[in-house]
Amino acid sequence: MIRAVPLRVAIVGLGWVALHRHLPSLMRSHGFQLVGVIDLHEGLAARTAKKYGLPFHAQTENLCDVPWLDQVDALTIAAPPAAHAPLVLAALAKGKHVLTEKPFATSVSDGEAMVAAAQNANKTLCVVHNFQFSRAAKKLQNDLQKNRLGAVKRITATQLGNPKRRLPSWYETLPLGLFYDESPHFFYLLHGLAAGALKLRHAYGVHDPSGMNTPSSINLLYSDDRNIPLTVSCQFDSALSEWHVMVTGEKATGLLDIFRDIYIRLPNDGRHNALQILRTSVCAFAAHFWQHIPNGLALLRGRLDYGNDEIMRRFAAAIRTGKPDDKIDAAHALAVLKLQHEATTALQSNMF
Repeated sequence: MIRAVPLRVAIVGLGWVALHRHLPSLMRSHGFQLVGVIDLHEGLAARTAKKYGLPFHAQTENLCDVPWLDQVDALTIAAPPAAHAPLVLAALAKGKHVLTEKPFATSVSDGEAMVAAAQNANKTLCVVHNFQFSRAAKKLQNDLQKNRLGAVKRITATQLGNPKRRLPSWYETLPLGLFYDESPHFFYLLHGLAAGALKLRHAYGVHDPSGMNTPSSINLLYSDDRNIPLTVSCQFDSALSEWHVMVTGEKATGLLDIFRDIYIRLPNDGRHNALQILRTSVCAFAAHFWQHIPNGLALLRGRLDYGNDEIMRRFAAAIRTGKPDDKIDAAHALAVLKLQHEATTALQSNMF
């Protein structure tokens, strides 16, 4: 079988996500050939191109200033969120396929304009919603498909965030700050786990006592077509950084540890007697231990990709086939963006 010639791609914006997620995944990709980098900071694009042996680089925030842009088929956008819409629109106007980081845009109107521009240009527009393709998330999805959890009773997404961890410099400029930047992950995960549309039932938040735009905490309650509760609970001033999704079923409970890329299935513990309690402990310890060994080594080597390799594979396939991928396409991105804004508006009106 003859492998197709890789699509030529360049990265726009060389922050942490670009250098530690986009670039490694593109370098590993069989569907793309990374040929250039673009960044507005002095010397960064040139240094990155030299380090990785790339033929092209440009120091600019305006794609019109890039003389070699006709040498690429696609762009990945890893610039700050406020730049997503103008960069995506400029790239589509130049006939490029585009993959942009989350959050898709900073307003629903910008998101709609991006979707319309992609349709008018007949180009592929996708979003990086990567955790749904992590190894652990796939195990959870497989358990649900095989009914190993039984009838689902509740889905809970929980985030604890330590403010001392590595954070982007621009997050406080967003609506509700860090919530807006990080919440797409939970929205697309819940969107994929829900039966039908997510219906917002209640929302409230707690102001940060120091006056930051990012709240101290937020809580969201949704329901779906099964009329089960789906909740999002985030604390942004925690002493610990953890992201988890829990799916509670009649037969078992599935626990997704997002940061460690670990999935644990714990069986129904019945009467909760001593043997059943010990069984739960053994199941939890064994599953966590045996996944933590390979994942810990991959993390130390910078190879724990959190689904980004799959994102690049799907983006390339969507370009080649011309068929939208409903897990990452523009319609999916816009649906998640609308969930973001619905929640943000509800939270802003009910903060204490």
